[in-house]
Amino acid sequence: MPPVNAKNATASAAGTGSDARAAAPTLPNFGAGEAAPLYERVKRHMSEAILVGEWQPGMVLPSETSLAQGFGIAVGTVRRAMSDLVAEGLLTRRRKTGTVVTGRTPHHSLRFFFQYFRLHRADGSLVHSTSRFLSVEALPATPAQAEALQIRAGGVIRIRRVRHVDGRPVMHDRMIMAQERLPDWPCGTTDLPPLLYLHLLERYGIRISAVREQITADLADDEDIALLELGGREAVLTIDEVAYDQAGVPTILGWHRATTAAHAYVNEVR
Repeated sequence: MPPVNAKNATASAAGTGSDARAAAPTLPNFGAGEAAPLYERVKRHMSEAILVGEWQPGMVLPSETSLAQGFGIAVGTVRRAMSDLVAEGLLTRRRKTGTVVTGRTPHHSLRFFFQYFRLHRADGSLVHSTSRFLSVEALPATPAQAEALQIRAGGVIRIRRVRHVDGRPVMHDRMIMAQERLPDWPCGTTDLPPLLYLHLLERYGIRISAVREQITADLADDEDIALLELGGREAVLTIDEVAYDQAGVPTILGWHRATTAAHAYVNEVR
């Protein structure tokens, strides 16, 4: 996400008289081929600015008109995005003040199109993870995969990656998706988007709206030890998941194995 000029935005809201177009936060350069409605992309951009701390709790936002001018979009689009964020608790309307960032930010809510990551630090603080993709393959679907993804023909896309926090590997993943739903999916690891949920939304109009997880514990196997740089047969957390789109269609089959030596599992999807 591009940087958000929170300081200038606050000054504009306070009525400094500075140019609204320069003061307002900037939006990404949306491509014409993106499938998500514009108001949802605006909402995602604003919610990420709040969740990553660029828009701090208590910050007063510019007016809808000023934001729309700065974004180069219609006021109605900004109004719809902000109304959703007010309903979801990230923003609040205050009489004589304007629209204010609340600080109530459920970190894992799928509605905010944010990076969905389950591990927090032991003190409960949110961590930022980065991904290293190991492979992406187009493969024939097994009968079990075809049944789970509700596909009758065609293959699947399988992705393997390692997630890092503070430079250390903490989780590795395998994910399976139906190839027929994802035309022109990137075929090289260097071309894969770092935020898969966001790419599914913006490129294909697929919003991950629910995730069903089955959580167990296991002893690390050789792959865990190698990918997570473990000292031996340590305990690892295992998560088997099915992620569903807005229509309730199974979209991602995922398998995750993580070390929780320095982190705690947190599930706050709502």
